Amino acid sequence: MSYFVVFSFCWLLFTIIKYKKVLHMFQQNGYNVGNRYLKWVFNNYKKIYSEIDVLFVTLVFGFIFLNNNIAIIIGGIFYLMFSFIHYKSIIKEQTKKPLVITSRLKRLIFTLFILHLIPIIFIYKGFNYDNMIYYYISLSLIAYMSYLLVYLANLINYPIIEKYYFYYFMKKAKNKLKSMKHLKIIGVSGSYGKTSTKNILADILNVNYNALASPKNLNTPNGLMITINNYLDKFTDIFIAEMGAYKVGEVKDLCDLVSPQYGILTKIGLSHLESYGTQENLQKGDFELIEALPSNGIGILNADDELQVNYKLKNKCKLIWIGIDNKNVDVYASDIIVSKNGIVFNVNFKDDKKTYPFETKLLGYFNVYNILASIALGKELGLNINQLQNGVKRVKAIEHRLQLKKYKDINIIDDAYNSNPVGAKMALDVLSIMPGKKIIVTPGMIELGDQQYALNKIFGEQIADVCDAVILVGEKQTAPIQEGLNVKKYDKSKLHIINDVKLAFKIIERIKSEETYVLLENDLPDIFNE
Repeated sequence: MSYFVVFSFCWLLFTIIKYKKVLHMFQQNGYNVGNRYLKWVFNNYKKIYSEIDVLFVTLVFGFIFLNNNIAIIIGGIFYLMFSFIHYKSIIKEQTKKPLVITSRLKRLIFTLFILHLIPIIFIYKGFNYDNMIYYYISLSLIAYMSYLLVYLANLINYPIIEKYYFYYFMKKAKNKLKSMKHLKIIGVSGSYGKTSTKNILADILNVNYNALASPKNLNTPNGLMITINNYLDKFTDIFIAEMGAYKVGEVKDLCDLVSPQYGILTKIGLSHLESYGTQENLQKGDFELIEALPSNGIGILNADDELQVNYKLKNKCKLIWIGIDNKNVDVYASDIIVSKNGIVFNVNFKDDKKTYPFETKLLGYFNVYNILASIALGKELGLNINQLQNGVKRVKAIEHRLQLKKYKDINIIDDAYNSNPVGAKMALDVLSIMPGKKIIVTPGMIELGDQQYALNKIFGEQIADVCDAVILVGEKQTAPIQEGLNVKKYDKSKLHIINDVKLAFKIIERIKSEETYVLLENDLPDIFNE
């Protein structure tokens, strides 16, 4: 019995260490919303079920050929040894977004504790020395099936506990919004450009108002509830809610939560096409914001986006159209000059013969659309031209979205947030106008459905036209980019393929020139690590 107690502690240590990785993957997969975590487990079963756990199962044979006590001692040593190996690998592994022990995760850990405690109680209550092999098999299988046990624990929690907390905090958020009669609420939706537009709009409106934008990427129901309950106060005049979604109906749910009176639809593209299924679903899902506006509400739409122009809107709210190519709109930009120092352009308003100059430190042609949408809505909310011009000039660079910064003597263009074909091309355009040596570091684009390979191949061809050196992260993930580079007969001596992004800067230090610009294009979540 005493040998088995020691073995149990060794097993428990290994299990606890392993669950740090398992819970991290569960959290990065959005707590299994839309079965994302379960799909990830099945898509990566070779990686997660061919690891060292299987060695513990083979130790069963030790009980056949060895004395029970000797076998259990060897088993304990193995668990201690692999606890150390797992711990060292966790320390070494680079995590872009670390595990956060949220209240929800604490509840999940408690349920996992109960699930593990039940078999241990049964084993110790009816302990029989002759059944040692069965005890060993039971505990080993529990450790081996940890990824599925997290799914089971969530399945137990969700119908009662998590739904209770969800509806409690949702009711609290809705009541808080209802009590703030003066508050203007703006929703921002679209396939990409949401976070940039949200932050640009907040900077402009803060010239004259106290505007609060949902922070970082808090664009889910839970994220918006956290923002409302924890950040919104009586001094806030305007609340800007970014609305992210992976399928039809999710933007509508967000609108039901915050009830926006104003809405900006940025651009409908191919982002999250894998989860939406079709471009028609994506179009319908993005337009849920505009269709949720009240009849006296205002929607800002992009006339250069065919998917917006061709959509049959089921709403009679006021619409304001913006554009660059299309001049037959309410607000359009002209004479756009993009440089390494930012963008200067003119803005023209319908029924106003004057042209107004604007300037911003933001990089990237597409940001003109985001600024135009913010100008159009800012004007509707009472800002005059001078305030709008000052607001645009003071707009700050958005973190990880074409953000120019320094690393030692290297210029970094940080565009590390989730990439898409339009954003990736724009980032390359920005890199192309920079002086000196041009290097890209990228793992490619994801969540593009059955078009993912073809679009990444095109991306590879575009990279070949701009970059003096290419560093690809993930050999399998970047196979289509490599094919695109080959199409353009890109010099293979300038191509570097790594599986750990930490190695990128060692390569850059070796190949940099006197003036070097490095584009960090997309930074995949840890769930995509090879």
